[in-house]
Amino acid sequence: MTAVKKAMKVFVTRQLPPDGMKILSTSGVCEVSLWDSAGPVPRAELLKGVQGAHGLLCLLSDKIDAEVLDAAGPNLKVISTFSVGFDHLALDEIKKRGIRVGYTPDVLTDTTAELTVALLLATARRLPEAMEEVKNGGWSSWTPLWMCGYGLSGSTVGVIGLGRIGMAFARRIMPFGVKRLLYTGRTAKADAAEFNGEFVPLDALLTESDFIVVLCSLTPETQGLCDKAFFSKMKNTAVFINASRGAIVNQEDLYEALTNGEIAAAGLDVTTPEPIPTNHPLLRLKNCVVLPHIGSATYSTRGVMASLAARNLLGGLQDTQMPSELTF
Repeated sequence: MTAVKKAMKVFVTRQLPPDGMKILSTSGVCEVSLWDSAGPVPRAELLKGVQGAHGLLCLLSDKIDAEVLDAAGPNLKVISTFSVGFDHLALDEIKKRGIRVGYTPDVLTDTTAELTVALLLATARRLPEAMEEVKNGGWSSWTPLWMCGYGLSGSTVGVIGLGRIGMAFARRIMPFGVKRLLYTGRTAKADAAEFNGEFVPLDALLTESDFIVVLCSLTPETQGLCDKAFFSKMKNTAVFINASRGAIVNQEDLYEALTNGEIAAAGLDVTTPEPIPTNHPLLRLKNCVVLPHIGSATYSTRGVMASLAARNLLGGLQDTQMPSELTF
């Protein structure tokens, strides 16, 4: 008689959209252990849940470091993260142990680009503030300068990080009548020619742009990039948008720039920490719009992300190709 092969243990750190869970539950490859909650898995439960696991499916909010890897033990073959970012993973430790990593790039590109446009418009045209005025009775007779903001037509937009999301954002923003699109990063991008994108040094982008949009990856070089010196070079009528990672911005310096009139307004979809404390000074400012990291938050995108994360996990468990494997 042929022995029945035992299913490999998998730990999933959060409730996922049903698309992904169905792929795992019907695969016949793994036995799923789930932290069955919409909230983050507590550290103690994470360390307990990974014990003996062959696969781990985690989120951006789960810190996967040496302690977690030690708790998992030698069985761990694959980590699949339900995110495009991977700064929550201790890649050096993971590589040392020969563990494969899957992630979910590309599928959230368009959704995040759309949200970035929405955040820019909401911040520049003061939409949250205007809604509050309607609710609290501040809307009375029409006056020429009440609730005035900044328009895109004829403007210069600067993008820091013209990668997949940066390109998708640029394609969406140009039809608003943007006059110039500047960008900076490691290298010039040939694709930027489609909208006459100009590759410029960071200082030129800061001094010339009416809107500055951060869409670069978090690296040792970009951590804390947007600091006091950064904001001091911007126009005092400029609008700052960050839809990349919170740690790229020094939030204390941003607060000072907003309160001192160095810049006009800021819109953030990412903060440090996440969630940002409800008593944070930035949340008291009328010229700062803060969203709860919803760049990829559409039903369809989250479903596709869940499916991709599940297929990455199964590929790693079976020593076959993973649809989106991180090479490092």
